[in-house]
Amino acid sequence: MALYLKRAGHKVTIFERFEEPKPVGSGLILQPTGLTVLADLGLLDDILALGSRIDRLHGADATTGRTVLDVRYDAQRGHRFGLAVHRAALFGVLFRAVQREAIAIETGVEIETLETGERATLVCGNGRREGPFDFVVDASGSRSMLRRCAGNAGAPRPLTYGAFWASLRWRDEGFDEHALLQRYDKASVMIGVLPIGRPEPGAEKMAAFFWSLKPADVDEVRTRGLVAWKERVVRLWPESEAYTSQIEDFDQLSLARYGHHTMKWPAGRRLAVIGDAAHSTSPQLGQGANMALLDAAALSHALARTPNVEAALEAYAKARRWHVRVFQALSLALTPFYQSDSVALPYIRDRLVATVARIPPAPQFLASMVAGTVVDPFRRIGLKEARWPDRSAE
Repeated sequence: MALYLKRAGHKVTIFERFEEPKPVGSGLILQPTGLTVLADLGLLDDILALGSRIDRLHGADATTGRTVLDVRYDAQRGHRFGLAVHRAALFGVLFRAVQREAIAIETGVEIETLETGERATLVCGNGRREGPFDFVVDASGSRSMLRRCAGNAGAPRPLTYGAFWASLRWRDEGFDEHALLQRYDKASVMIGVLPIGRPEPGAEKMAAFFWSLKPADVDEVRTRGLVAWKERVVRLWPESEAYTSQIEDFDQLSLARYGHHTMKWPAGRRLAVIGDAAHSTSPQLGQGANMALLDAAALSHALARTPNVEAALEAYAKARRWHVRVFQALSLALTPFYQSDSVALPYIRDRLVATVARIPPAPQFLASMVAGTVVDPFRRIGLKEARWPDRSAE
């Protein structure tokens, strides 16, 4: 967002709660939507050089080996693909671009609220005040304090299941460097391996390894011990020992908690809310970072096309409304099939859904759902989808 604003001629300051800017988390998939935004920013080649091209998503029942999920990007026209990246890679590409643009960054700033009048002033937890500004963008994530200032914030509803995540050295024995692979035991267990390329130039290749579980069960898992947990993982997916063998302590595993939340109107007076602060959900469809990038592009283009901030905020909210709502609804509907205590839903998933998914036009629909293009996100925000080469990052 800062890059878009600076390049449009605005004076920009980024306020960061960390003492030093840094990435948080493991891996994610940049879909054609997010990659199009990075191409618009002139950063596509930089991220392609670090990520791992993903051509398909494949999941199987851990007991029977039956294919449960098989989504291929090439079911659509063109050369679409996903790009799996370490969060540090995406952070680094954007951060280095911000540094090249000499955009001001204030660190160690915990913002609590916003005061608006003719202009906007940020109020920090220690009483410090920043501003005034003509316009504030809240990109502070699912635990945002600022979105309350929009007047329709609501609160995220915690989802029952979260996940252990770890970034580990890539091992290709039994794994496909161009696929997200998953194993399921009903809907209560989901194990995944996602090749995520390199966190920075020159680093070794890595994979994101994850295991779904309820945050409420974490203490019990820890009490039983690391050995017992690893034995359970390997029993369900023997090849995963290539990754569990790299885990020597629970401290290597980060616990991700998920919540579902969609603001009815992601804007207030002199305030725009983007990314997880405006709409958060489970990572089941892999859309989070991509939706945030689309928000930034939509807001940037709205500011460029409209005569004032108020008109830009309305244009931004309208441009993103249907794409956000459709994908939030899809994610909320699909999550229980893969992460829940239900017995019936995984039974339906494994037998009915897996069969129907092979019959056209289902493969095309699933591919566009994963790619983030079931609803065209580009036309309303003034972008054209980037054209993809036949081959990309390896």
